[in-house]
Amino acid sequence: MASLRPTSLVAMASDLPSVEPSVGWGVLHLFYRVDRAAASHDPTAAKRVVEAVGALEASGHQALTVAVLGHKADLAIMALGPDLARLQAFQMELLDAPLEPVWSYVSLTEVSEYTPRGTNERTEKYIEDRLHPHLPRKAVWCFYPMSKRRDAGANWYELPFEERRRIMGGHGRIGRTYAGRVLQLITGSVGLDDWEWGVTLLADDPVSLKEIVYEMRFDEASARYAEFGPFVTGLLLEPADALSRVGLAG
Repeated sequence: MASLRPTSLVAMASDLPSVEPSVGWGVLHLFYRVDRAAASHDPTAAKRVVEAVGALEASGHQALTVAVLGHKADLAIMALGPDLARLQAFQMELLDAPLEPVWSYVSLTEVSEYTPRGTNERTEKYIEDRLHPHLPRKAVWCFYPMSKRRDAGANWYELPFEERRRIMGGHGRIGRTYAGRVLQLITGSVGLDDWEWGVTLLADDPVSLKEIVYEMRFDEASARYAEFGPFVTGLLLEPADALSRVGLAG
């Protein structure tokens, strides 16, 4: 992967003009394995990653660092904010560390088309939290992509809007029963990545993650019309702690 890491590419990425969505923020889910052989000869690797995260956040963006459970990846970094060009520059900076990309996902924050629109304070706060989220530091983090089915007899996109809204209303009612236990961020990726949405869940109790996904599987929106991609779960930590756990020193 050395050919992907020249300093010149990082500098070029940093010089890109801003690319800001007209609605919402850009979101990158980045997944890496640690190149342990290279890391053993790179004592400042973790410091460089921590500095890259700090610089990203200083520019008005956010980054969550996750020590992944299981072997789909070692490290996950969720980066989000207003400028896609800045997120891409951050992505390139990480390639200067002994981290080998294994997967990524691109999406935008959005508000569901089925969300009731209004001018009351509660609705306005809900919309603001979905479009411009400030994610809390919970103990565990989970991400998975999903799409709506287009099967014969179960084609989501052939349903009338009012029927889709009715079904999603029931789905949302289940989600609201987990308020305070699970934070859910649904981001849109239609036309941007292989699935149609990305789902990020944050909680302090991992059992809450299992319970919300299990309960929603029985809801019509999931049971009849949803397809799910791979799930990745990990410990949400401060950058230096996450890097230390996955074997990056410095």
